[in-house]
Amino acid sequence: MNFLKILIVEDEQNIATDIRSNLQKLGYSVAPITDFEKEIINPVSKKFPALTMINIALGGKFNSLKIADIIQELCHASILYVIDNLEEIKIHHCHNREGFNYLFKSVLEKNLDTTVQMPLYKQTVKKKWEQETQWLETVIESMNCAVLVTDVNSSVRMMNPLAEKITGWNFKSAFGEDFSTIFNLIDEETGEDIDNIATQVISTGKALTLPNSSILITKNGEKIPVGDSISPIRDRNNQIIGSVLIFQDITQRKKMEAQLTRNAFYDSLTDLPNRILFLDRLRQAFQRSKRRSNYRFAVLFLDLDGFKEINDHFGHTVGDDFLVAISRRLEFCLRSSDTIARFGGDEFAILLEEIKDVSIATNVAQRIQQALSLPLDLNTHQTVTSASIGIVVNTSEYEEPEKLLRDADIAMYCSKQKGKATYTVFKNQHLT
Repeated sequence: MNFLKILIVEDEQNIATDIRSNLQKLGYSVAPITDFEKEIINPVSKKFPALTMINIALGGKFNSLKIADIIQELCHASILYVIDNLEEIKIHHCHNREGFNYLFKSVLEKNLDTTVQMPLYKQTVKKKWEQETQWLETVIESMNCAVLVTDVNSSVRMMNPLAEKITGWNFKSAFGEDFSTIFNLIDEETGEDIDNIATQVISTGKALTLPNSSILITKNGEKIPVGDSISPIRDRNNQIIGSVLIFQDITQRKKMEAQLTRNAFYDSLTDLPNRILFLDRLRQAFQRSKRRSNYRFAVLFLDLDGFKEINDHFGHTVGDDFLVAISRRLEFCLRSSDTIARFGGDEFAILLEEIKDVSIATNVAQRIQQALSLPLDLNTHQTVTSASIGIVVNTSEYEEPEKLLRDADIAMYCSKQKGKATYTVFKNQHLT
């Protein structure tokens, strides 16, 4: 069991409760702070935590960085910032702070134990490097993350089995080699080499967080996304004597983040963009129209005719297959620069960019009707469908994307009333 005391500074009670529960399951002693005004000075010194987990974006008048400074001054506790995304690091200007550590809320439960151990371990290394070398080696060997230690000249002096596994180097071969040879990093986005981060840490005396786009080139040439941080190691006289890198293979985390992003912006059934992503692209189109007087775009709102009958007759499974097949046909009617999104049920929205006039939108509507009229094999039966379509072309009268989308929806319902399988253009507050 871990009896290290951890302090939670979190103004959202449900998040604080979840963190506390998970830490207690791992065996940590947890003391939450909820009333910053009354509890931030004297009680924190009594609680004397080894680690403080603090929400980087506390609400109201509270400044998380100032609170972290107070806690460190009172009890020299390590700080672990809990963040929603990497953008918060830039916003709060704390990425250059020595020993900066962070944990994503989205993967808090999964990575909690490993992430909590990192700042605690760094603190231990700093205090006991010379006195308990053998003890340090034992701790490193048993870490749940990869560890690589260098001397002041950036030569490798220690690495644990997990570091050997990830880099492809065994410690015997790596000992004495330059850090950048063993830990060869490139930027995933640019493909360029990342400078020797051990040298940077040793020369500046400041801890570094690995860029989110860091890719490790292993001894065998394999490319592995890695993350975490590297810190300087100081002796009792505060002289830098080396660096310690704590890192992990974040391949699964990257996949999970990508999947979470996709789940947030794409429809799970049809794989089309969803309402959120469509509105984002529509807002971007609005911004372009403000910058360019000749830029025009149109929105088509589409509702399939008779979909309820298909669902009722064949069942929801076949209905889902039908929607997927129709989605592919709709995509085929558009340019690669256009956006089609599923809004739910049998409703779709289409954004046509860079058009000359409304005739482009009406031609697309006609092309869609022709594509939908082709027979579709459905559960050994052939069926055809059509769509009621509303069309709106942007004008200077529209100041908000939602209003333009609203008018496209109104035009679509007008098409329904006219007998379906047709389109209606909403123009100058009139339907045509």
